[in-house]
Amino acid sequence: MFVCGPPRRVWLTCLLLVGGWLLGGTGAHAAQPDDARRAAFKQAYAAARQGGSAWQALATGLRDYPLYPYLQEAALEHDIQQIDRATVESYLTQYPDWIPAADLRRAFLLELARRQDWSDFLAIYRPGLGDALSCDALQARLANGERLDFDKDLAALWARPSLPDACDPVLAAAHDQGLLTRDRLWMRIDRAADAGQAGTIASLADWLPAADGIDAKRLALALSDPATALATATSWPDTRRARQAATLALVRMARRQADNADAAWQQLRAHLSFNEQQRDRVLQALALFHATDFDDHALARLIALPAAAQTDATREWRVRVALARQNWSAVLAGIDAMPASQQQDGEWQYFRARALAALGRSGDARQLFREQAGNATFFGFLAADRLDQPYAICPLTLADDPQREQALLANPGLLRAFELYAVDLPELARREWTRALHGADEVTLRIAADLANRRGWYDRAVFTLSSGNALQLYDLRFPLASQDGLVPQARQAGIEPAWAYGILRAESAWMSDAHSGADARGLMQLLPDTGELVAKSNGLNWGGGDTLYDPTVNIALGTRYLAQLAARFDGSPWLASAAYNAGPNRVDQWLAARGTLAPDLFVATIPFKETREYVARVMAFSVIYDWRLHGAAVPLDVRMGAIGQPYGLPDATTVRRPISCPVAAPATASSTVGASP
Repeated sequence: MFVCGPPRRVWLTCLLLVGGWLLGGTGAHAAQPDDARRAAFKQAYAAARQGGSAWQALATGLRDYPLYPYLQEAALEHDIQQIDRATVESYLTQYPDWIPAADLRRAFLLELARRQDWSDFLAIYRPGLGDALSCDALQARLANGERLDFDKDLAALWARPSLPDACDPVLAAAHDQGLLTRDRLWMRIDRAADAGQAGTIASLADWLPAADGIDAKRLALALSDPATALATATSWPDTRRARQAATLALVRMARRQADNADAAWQQLRAHLSFNEQQRDRVLQALALFHATDFDDHALARLIALPAAAQTDATREWRVRVALARQNWSAVLAGIDAMPASQQQDGEWQYFRARALAALGRSGDARQLFREQAGNATFFGFLAADRLDQPYAICPLTLADDPQREQALLANPGLLRAFELYAVDLPELARREWTRALHGADEVTLRIAADLANRRGWYDRAVFTLSSGNALQLYDLRFPLASQDGLVPQARQAGIEPAWAYGILRAESAWMSDAHSGADARGLMQLLPDTGELVAKSNGLNWGGGDTLYDPTVNIALGTRYLAQLAARFDGSPWLASAAYNAGPNRVDQWLAARGTLAPDLFVATIPFKETREYVARVMAFSVIYDWRLHGAAVPLDVRMGAIGQPYGLPDATTVRRPISCPVAAPATASSTVGASP
C-alpha cells in the first residue's frame, strides 16, 4: 500500500450512500452537508444545550441532516431531571446504536439513581456502563430485597484499588451481610497499598478487627504522610504489617527527601526485622532518588545495589550519573551491566559510542554512530552530526486506492465523525471515529487517516499511524497546517517555525481541544494565566481561557511565549523546550548544577523522565519539520549549541544538512520519535 516519492493526493468528491446520508433507524435521507447547514446546526446545537424546545425552530431544515439526533439528545440531556422514562425509551428505540443514545441512557440512569427510582433504573440498565452505574444497579437490586453474592456481584469491583462514591452503600450492605471477611478486606487493602490509594485503606480499616484496624491505618498514614509515619515507626511493634507500612513510608519519603529517608532507614533497620525483599525495595528507592539528586555517593550506591534490587531504572540512572561526571569508563561499565534488551535502546547505543570515542576507541565509536545514524530519531540525528553525514529520512506515501476510499466514505459512522469535526465538535468526532473503525485493518486505518488529514483533522493521522512502516508517512504525521498561521506567527515572534511546529506536535499532537489535568489548553497547551500574561505583554487581545481552543489565538500566544523563554536562555531552542515543559526556574536549577555539560549530556541528566523525553522529541520533530519546510535541516548540533552560546536564527545563508534514504534503511520506530505522538 506504499509508494516512495513525493506526496500524491487524489481529491475525491465525498461519496454518499445511495440516496444520501442514511440516518440510522429513521429511514430518512439527507442532502450533502454544506456551510449553510453546518452553520444552522451549530446554532441549533447551542440552543439545544440550553434545553427546552427553542432549538426545534432553528432546526426546521435539518431533519435530514446526519447529525440531527445529536440535537435531540443534547436537549434531552439538559432537561434530564424533568423527562420521563417513556421519552428516553422512545429516543433509544429510534437510534439504538448511536453514540448519543448511549450518552442519554447513561445520563438518565444517573438521574434515576439520584431519584432512587430503582424500578425504572433496572428497566433500562445495561451492563458495562462503568463502576458507578454497576454499583447503582446493585443498589437497585438491594432495594428490591435481593441479597448480594460476592463472587457474582462484587468480586470484579472488589479488585479495584478505588471505587466511586456510588459503591459505598453497596459495600456497606455487603459488610452488613457478612460478605467482607477479614481475608477479603486485607486482599483489597493490599491492592490499594500497591496502587498508593490511602483513602481506600482508611475507609476499610474500621471494618477490621481492632488490632488489624490499627495496622491498616498505619498503611494509610505511610502513603498519605510518610514523614509522620516514620517519626512514629520506632514505637511500632515488629510485626509483618508494621514492616509493610514502614517500607511504604521509606519508599515514599525517599522520593520526596532522600536524606531524611536515609536517616529513618538507619534507625528503623535496627528496630524492625525487614525481609530481604523489603530491604531491597528500600535500598533501591534510596539509591535511585539520591541519583536523581546527583549526590556525591550516588554512583557508588547504584553500583553496590544487590542484584535483586536492580531494575531498568537503577541501571539507567547508573549511566546518567556517570554521564554527569563524564566518567566514560563508568558509562561503559553501566551500559554493560544492562540486560541486552535495554542496551539496544538507541540512547544507550549512542552514549556507548560517545564513551568509546572519549576513551580513544574511535573506530568502534564510528561503527556504532553509523548504525544509529540510519534512524530518523533524536539519537540518530545526533549520531549523523558526529559523522557529518546526511540525515536518514525515508518518506513513504500512501498509494491511491479509490475502492477503499469509496468504501470508507460510505461508512455512516465515519461520515458522522467527519461532519462532527466540521462543526467543531472534535471530542464527539473522535468517539464516532473510534467506533466506526473498530477492528479495521492497518491499510483501512491509514486511508481513513489520510481522509481525515485532507479535511484538516490532523490528529487522526498522528494517533493512527504510530507503528511500523506507517511511521514513515511523514506528510501525514507531520502536517504543515498553513491555515492556522504558525509560520507567519513564529516569524513575527522571532523564533524558528520548525521549532514551533515541533513544540506544537509534541504538546497536543494537533488536537485543538487538548486539555491537560493542569488546565493547559489547545494546540500549544497554554495555561489560561500564561496566555493572559503573554497577551498583555505583547499587546494582544485576550478573550479568556476558552479562546485558547481557537488555533489562531493559541498559536499567536504560544509562539510569543516560546520567544520569551528562548530570550531567557540565549535563544537556545533546546533549553527553552525544557523550560516549556518543566518551567524556567527548574531549568535554572539544573544549569546551576550541571551547566558545563555538553548539550547531549545535559539532556541525558535532566532528572525528570518526562522532560528528558520531551526535549528529545521536540528536537527530533524540529529536524523533521525543518526538512518538510526546506527540504533539508539545520543540524541538530547547531540547533543544540553549547550552554551560554547565543543561538542565531537560521537564514538564507544557513547551511542545512541534506536528507537521504539509505539503501537498507532500518525501521524508524523509536522511543523518541516513533513510539509516541
